[in-house]
Amino acid sequence: MPTPVRAYAATSPTSSLTPYRFDRRDPRPDDVVIEILYCGVCHSDLHTARNDWGWSTYPIVPGHEIIGRVTEVGAEVTKFKAGDAVGVGCLVDSCRHCKPCEDGDEQYCGDFTGTYGGVDRHDQTKTQGGYSEKIVVSDAFVLRIPDGLDLKAAAPLLCAGITTWSPLRHWKAGKGSRVAVVGLGGLGHMALKLAKALGSEVTLFTRSKGKEEDARRLGADRIVLSTDPARMAEVAGRFDLIIDTVPYVHDLNPYMPTLAPSGTLVLVGYLGGLEPALNSVPMILGRKSVAGSLIGGIRETQEMLDFCGEHGIVSDVEVIRMQDINEAYERMLKSDVKYRFVIDIASLRS
Repeated sequence: MPTPVRAYAATSPTSSLTPYRFDRRDPRPDDVVIEILYCGVCHSDLHTARNDWGWSTYPIVPGHEIIGRVTEVGAEVTKFKAGDAVGVGCLVDSCRHCKPCEDGDEQYCGDFTGTYGGVDRHDQTKTQGGYSEKIVVSDAFVLRIPDGLDLKAAAPLLCAGITTWSPLRHWKAGKGSRVAVVGLGGLGHMALKLAKALGSEVTLFTRSKGKEEDARRLGADRIVLSTDPARMAEVAGRFDLIIDTVPYVHDLNPYMPTLAPSGTLVLVGYLGGLEPALNSVPMILGRKSVAGSLIGGIRETQEMLDFCGEHGIVSDVEVIRMQDINEAYERMLKSDVKYRFVIDIASLRS
């Protein structure tokens, strides 16, 4: 029998999230049933709730930074057992046979299934996310949480963590490399922590004064005010990699001269057209690139979690009740959080 669960859902682009009930499916032989303990709040949740990207269907339960405990496993599951601490990120399925899937890059599968707002390939029901009591997910898309990590602070690793880890690993950040991070928010603070732990020299680009103390605590060796031409000139040609975490349209041109020859600026926070237009001169004269990166595959996400377990890395979080989600959305739009909201799902049950 399907299991009724409590949740919070958006019912239209303009409505607040409100209490909602729906049924989770019966477990299949390869499924893991998870009691959700915590769920991080991502900018993507807000964009989806408000249909900013134009694909939302309602009602929709957001949430793809999920931490919970296994309560039940299907007959074919051997990797997990009841009581295990586990996570679920942005994906709950993919085609599993295309080249990206075979390479462990399920996020680039042309037919992946999102944790919410997707369509289950087996029964054609709509997937619903982690602002809920329980979730049922194939074991191939469940992550093991290392012992010792604070579970509530580990939740944002499932999106903010992997979103910044994947380009750091792909572009081989490590000892001897110089990495800059644009923006200090949910993604940016994780990029600083992870780049520093990998051994890179780390710089924060910011438009706001007063972030020096926090940025250094998080791992920055240098803070550069990107609105100051003199400071920008001081770091011309310096960076092998720039991780740009800004979630809205902004000018990339000031950052391009700060890349070293063959350096890359990677967009991880913003989806859409670039304004103003990108000047190609610094790119051509220095073989510099602008690239994009989307979360990470399951294998890479587990690698990131294990690395965080070894180095004691989690997100800086503010824990909220489920009932405060709409206020949290408004605060998030004002960057009024250091640095990620996490919902205590026990509040939903109460």
